[in-house]
Amino acid sequence: MDIDIEDYYRKYAPMVLRRCRFLLREEESALDAMQEVFVNLIRSSGRLSGSYPSSLLYRMATNVCLNMIRSEKRRPAGPIDDVLFAIASNERFEERFEARDFLDRIFGREAPSTREIAVMHFIDRLTHEEIAEEMGMSVSGIRKRLSVLRKRALEIKELKDE
Repeated sequence: MDIDIEDYYRKYAPMVLRRCRFLLREEESALDAMQEVFVNLIRSSGRLSGSYPSSLLYRMATNVCLNMIRSEKRRPAGPIDDVLFAIASNERFEERFEARDFLDRIFGREAPSTREIAVMHFIDRLTHEEIAEEMGMSVSGIRKRLSVLRKRALEIKELKDE
């Protein structure tokens, strides 16, 4: 079955944009990510089937956004950016730093797919079954990964509280 890119764009672009906005929290980046999703769809259309288009585009949007977030982390921020961030977030800077450190410690050794699973479960509130379908995994595999994350989070929290 051929994929009608124009039809997909008309039907699913709003959903893809909402997903990108949610993950990136910045309008310009979200628009760029949405466009990249559809460019990737055009490039891959010969290898893709037309079944479950919303699931496909949702997953593609998640992957594009996570890649953008990862590449943004790799760019060195100048000292002035750090100062501006500290000023802008003033009272909550320490809380944000602790939260970021906590998440880095939880996900540091995990595959990107585990991060996707966590986002789908804890942020998007998808069920284990829905995540399994999106990721092409078994429900027990999803449960196991989430269980490992919970256990690691609890261990890190206990170490912090000591």
